[in-house]
Amino acid sequence: MPEPTKKDEMPNGQPEETIAPESNGAPPLPEISLEVSPPPDDDAPAATSPSPTPPAEDGNSLKKLSVELPNDSVPVPAMGRKDSVWSLGEGQPPEDLDKPIDTPPLSTLLIEKPQSGTVALGGDITFVAKVEAKDLLRKPTIKWFKGKWMDLASKTGKHLQLKETFDRFTKIHTFEMHIIKAKENYAGNYRCEVTYKDKFDSCSFDLEVKETEQGSQNIDIRSAFKRSSEGQEDAGELDFSGLLKHRNQREPKQQDDTPEVDVWEILKNARPDEYEKIAFMYGITDLRGLLRRMKKIPKEEKKSEAFAKKLEPAYQVDKGGKIRLVVDLADPTVDLKWYKNGQEIRPTPNQRKYIFEHKGTQRIMVINNCTMNDDAAYSVAAGDEKCTTELFVKELPVKIVKGIEPVKTTVNERIELECEVSEEGAQVKWMKNGVEVPTGVRSRYRVKCEGTKHFLVIDDASREDSGTYSIMATGGTSEAHVQVDLKPLKIYQDLQNMTVMLGQPIKMHCEIYPGNVPGRWYRNGQLIQPNDHINIIHRNKVHRLEIETSSLHDAGDYTFVPEGYSQSLSAKIHIIDPPRVHLDSLNFPDNTVIIVAGNKLRLEIPISGEPAPRVVWMKGERVILESGHRVRAETYGDQTSLTIDITEREDSGNYKIVLQNEAGEATASVKIKVVDIPDPPDAPLVPVVGGDWCSMTWEAPKYDGGSPILGYFIERKKKQSSRWMRLNFDLIKETSFEPKKMIEGVPYEVRVFAVNAIGVSKPSDPSKAFIPLAVTSEPTMLVVDDVTDTTVTVKWRPPETIGAAGLDGYLVEYCIEGTDDWVVSNKELTEKTKYTITGLTPGSKILVRVKAINAAGASAPRTLQHSILVKEVVEPPKIRVPRHLKQTYTRRVGEAVNLVVPFLGKPRPKVTWLKEGKPIEPSHVSIRNTDCDSIIFIRKAERSHSGKYEMTVQVENHVDTAIIDIQIVDLPEPPQCVTIEDVWGGNVALVWTPPKDNGNAPITGYTIQKADKKTMEWYTCIEHYHRTCITITELVVGNEYFFRIFSENMCGLSETATQTKKSALIVKEGMQVKTPEYSDHDFKEAPKFTQPLINTFAIAGYNTTLNCSVRANPRPKVIWMKNKITILDDPRYRMFSNQGVCTLEIRKPSPYDGGLYTCKAINDLGEAQVDCKLEVKGGFTFYELMQRGVPLHLIDKYMNESKLVEQEK
Repeated sequence: MPEPTKKDEMPNGQPEETIAPESNGAPPLPEISLEVSPPPDDDAPAATSPSPTPPAEDGNSLKKLSVELPNDSVPVPAMGRKDSVWSLGEGQPPEDLDKPIDTPPLSTLLIEKPQSGTVALGGDITFVAKVEAKDLLRKPTIKWFKGKWMDLASKTGKHLQLKETFDRFTKIHTFEMHIIKAKENYAGNYRCEVTYKDKFDSCSFDLEVKETEQGSQNIDIRSAFKRSSEGQEDAGELDFSGLLKHRNQREPKQQDDTPEVDVWEILKNARPDEYEKIAFMYGITDLRGLLRRMKKIPKEEKKSEAFAKKLEPAYQVDKGGKIRLVVDLADPTVDLKWYKNGQEIRPTPNQRKYIFEHKGTQRIMVINNCTMNDDAAYSVAAGDEKCTTELFVKELPVKIVKGIEPVKTTVNERIELECEVSEEGAQVKWMKNGVEVPTGVRSRYRVKCEGTKHFLVIDDASREDSGTYSIMATGGTSEAHVQVDLKPLKIYQDLQNMTVMLGQPIKMHCEIYPGNVPGRWYRNGQLIQPNDHINIIHRNKVHRLEIETSSLHDAGDYTFVPEGYSQSLSAKIHIIDPPRVHLDSLNFPDNTVIIVAGNKLRLEIPISGEPAPRVVWMKGERVILESGHRVRAETYGDQTSLTIDITEREDSGNYKIVLQNEAGEATASVKIKVVDIPDPPDAPLVPVVGGDWCSMTWEAPKYDGGSPILGYFIERKKKQSSRWMRLNFDLIKETSFEPKKMIEGVPYEVRVFAVNAIGVSKPSDPSKAFIPLAVTSEPTMLVVDDVTDTTVTVKWRPPETIGAAGLDGYLVEYCIEGTDDWVVSNKELTEKTKYTITGLTPGSKILVRVKAINAAGASAPRTLQHSILVKEVVEPPKIRVPRHLKQTYTRRVGEAVNLVVPFLGKPRPKVTWLKEGKPIEPSHVSIRNTDCDSIIFIRKAERSHSGKYEMTVQVENHVDTAIIDIQIVDLPEPPQCVTIEDVWGGNVALVWTPPKDNGNAPITGYTIQKADKKTMEWYTCIEHYHRTCITITELVVGNEYFFRIFSENMCGLSETATQTKKSALIVKEGMQVKTPEYSDHDFKEAPKFTQPLINTFAIAGYNTTLNCSVRANPRPKVIWMKNKITILDDPRYRMFSNQGVCTLEIRKPSPYDGGLYTCKAINDLGEAQVDCKLEVKGGFTFYELMQRGVPLHLIDKYMNESKLVEQEK
């Protein structure tokens, strides 16, 4: 990219000249291209114009110097951005250099400052700041900023979180800023500001976001660059440009029904000045991010048909200078038009602001006497084509030619400060003690300007006008001290001491010179303000203080202090008054105080009298002393008090107060009445208990505390618990209550509180413990299970609701059909849910019912719906073979066999088992039969147990049979014989015969293994092979192999394998190659620097690096030194070493960081070193160092070093 030019030389030929007036009509176009940062990996020439260089500052200026980083120091994502400008210390950004510095004085609050960091795109990073709170009374206020104005407190959300913690042991506040899933636009300069009352501290740090290369074709541009709205959930994505167009109210979003369009193609084909219009049309608000993405898209250079050479991207000129804008036309006959901010520049013969020249195919526009209004966007149109550029006008600094001089005068005199600057009409700023002087209509200060001279005038000077005055211009400052003194004071008449009766007037006066000096009156050190009671008069030399009616508060030491003088006039006024007791302020009827017994009584009664009277408290003839323990009297100031720590009934009675002083005596009496809470009632009784409720009663308390009983509170608790729960919140008038919602089966206790107007009594003794219990519900699903000639068997299920009392058992009853005489069948409760009623008459019909019994009693009965005929019924047998036994039942040798085969039939069937038509021997197989099933059990199965088992069930003449097939399997034997049939090349053919015993299960495959004769370590060649012959391939030439084979069935591999008797030798004819021997090369080498250090110039406050490269083996130890002194554990230096490249980073260097730097490499074979000089430019003035709180010995060292450097130059 071409550099911005200041002035172009005039062509040698005679140009054609046309004149155009200055164009000021159209507003400037938005300079969006100046804020776009170039992509990190784009080697193509950038299409945007460079940012204008900020104006240079004078070394003596009070402003803080700020410059942009060079390209090799700025983090790539932050280049070209306004927020990437760094400043020395914690100063202002370049945009605010001309604004008044209105920040509180700097103070060291941060003990740990956030450091600059680097984070990958989408990664997380945390910045930490710590403040010591030992000398702070409250928590300091901290603010996080991005750039110069963005307050991050409003942007917290899912991408930004602010956290504050406080350690009570170390007294340290910790403030953290978490950035989550960092985006590309998060990079830049950040600032942390801490304030506490008049203290202030700040710190700047930088964030670099390393971005990965991504294609732009798959990005939804309208969703990628659409900003979040204020207050929504995604408002925390560090939307730093979202506040540029802040609106208090946002219209609700409407459904977007427009068809999808390719916005990238529209932007590629559009001119840069149309980007903002396109972004607004398609709802894209992140214009800066959009332009950053556009930078990464490779652009196809289109050859211009109208221009052979276009305008440069940007030009720069000094204010008052001249600039030439030159284009070269491909067709000289094309009409050419020049524009400024979109408005055409038309030539006129009377103005020489714009001059148009023609030189061959070149068209030149010359702008004379450039002003700040000429800083704009210019374009030239040739036919349908147009090219644009930016012109930056650099304003020269205004220097101070003659500074202001110190002034010493007295009050009421005129002060005039004069200063001369280098330019007429320059803007300057007057300051007093670092604060800008107000120059409004009503201000005491007047500012005037005569050419290059500037004046500050104070017509009527006062003591407040003393201080340090300074004038500030863009190129320097000047300051001087102004001192305003007072005239000498003379006292003609001093103040006199006075003694006044209460209510009489007070008049005090004095005479002083000068007469026009005001003063202030003080009483006991407090300033006196005039009001309806006090009148302050000043007439010439006389100062008077008049009080119409004196009060006790008017007594004291009076002082008159003339304004601006250290001398003062003093006198003492004494007021006397007879004693009084003020009982009216107590607001007690008949002067009677009612207090609850047990509480502390402190009765404070105001008294008056001057001097302070002597106070005596009496009850009857007994005097109450101040040294009493429980009852005591105290007197202090303008009141006396009677204190009773724990009131008792005996404290009731009349109390007398006697006051005496030299002016007289006064008495008064107060009556005290002590009341109490009632006594607790007796323990309540619980006569009735239900499932979850009870009924309780109690008697009223014997003593009601002197107040009628208003009601009662009831509480209950579980017996094993200590927590009481109140049952009523409204008072109960009666002496009975019914608690509910209790847990069944849990012991409870209840108690009662009595309540009167004084309070609640102590609780009564708890009642006797009681347990709420309830009977169970009736049994369920009562059915007949079996019937014989004399018995009936019924079964049922437990009740659905049993309750806390549990279930003790069941009671079974029956009666003959047609009668109501129920007979208990079981004398004792049965816990089972099945019962057989015996001793019944054959042929009779009975009804049966069952009750559940627990501690609360018997439940409701469950009765059969129909009567039962007592007669046995024959049921044919039926075997129910389980599903898994209908197929062959397979088990391995040694496993247990346990088969259960259920069956039906009545009366009890006869069961027999046969194996292969023969009876089963009980010693081999165990068989157990029940009424409903038969169990066959083999503890340890053998192969002889295999076979078909036949089960027969018989009831009288009815028979049912079933067959169960049992198969016991085992591991197979290995193959019978394995032989090597043929050997050729790297192949061996094997043949074998199946095993004799397959383990009572079919052979499922074979496993072939090989072993080298040298090691005899076996390796598997193939598994689950089904055939009895195989060819083994890929054998190593020169090795001799044995082979073995395992057989396999459903139980697994055979325990042994059959091995070949002979071995197979793999032979190949040919020559053998001898491998030559090589010796290892010695790579050891002494350190040698392949790239030395280079003398470097750095800018104060901006990080700089020193780089060199070294080659050595083994890896050397690298040591960095400054002025021959080793750098160790200094946080301002960071040292890196990667692949022989050694780097020393100096963080924010200052001028005294300059000097001779050495890099030294050492290993076992030797050492080497390289040197370079570092010079730091751009220092601070003595005033700026004092403002930053730098110690004096460091300032002196820095100033001496700066002088030495200037002398060397």
